[in-house]
Amino acid sequence: MKELDKIIAQKLLQINAIKLSPQNPFTWASGIKSPIYCDNRVTLSYPPIRTKIKEGFASIAKNFGEFDHVSGVATAGIAHGALLADHLELSFSYVRSSAKKHGRQNKIEGHIPEGSKILVIEDLISTGGSSIDAVNDLREAGYEVVGVLAIFTYEFQVALDNFEKANCKFATLSNYTTLIEEAQKEEYITESDAKVLSQWSKNPKEWYDSNF
Repeated sequence: MKELDKIIAQKLLQINAIKLSPQNPFTWASGIKSPIYCDNRVTLSYPPIRTKIKEGFASIAKNFGEFDHVSGVATAGIAHGALLADHLELSFSYVRSSAKKHGRQNKIEGHIPEGSKILVIEDLISTGGSSIDAVNDLREAGYEVVGVLAIFTYEFQVALDNFEKANCKFATLSNYTTLIEEAQKEEYITESDAKVLSQWSKNPKEWYDSNF
């Protein structure tokens, strides 16, 4: 039986949730030029794949110890978090990036029972910033966060450093290294493309200026 990280990487490639373009890089919202673009929201349109993600989350979640509530990071982590909470028959909430400008002006949406231990669900980890912001919001509200679980990580060192500083565990279903290996194996990319993608991951901020 194949490892979960390989299966998830293959599925993301098959449905174009992960797009690789080493010769014509994407531009992220941050301004970083990237040979890869990850849109895990696409997985929601494919029932077998979103089920595989849900089951993968349920399996890995056991490594975080006991928890009794699931929170999704808005917006992309909401649907997958809700699916996991439903699967585990747990209560669910989600955390906004900023408070609403009207109504109750909530940043945390949903009812979280007092004393809850929370598992946070995210779709993607790049620097870890949005996930850690959600963790801090929940902690400031008086809750214990057992960790963050996401579908995919770019494996940036800055993410490891940020989670360590936040004293927060995290895990993912798949990762950048596995994705590149599977993409090359399935001939989505060439060997030279794989080298470019590897170089980018080591220094994403300066990669474009050094190569184009």
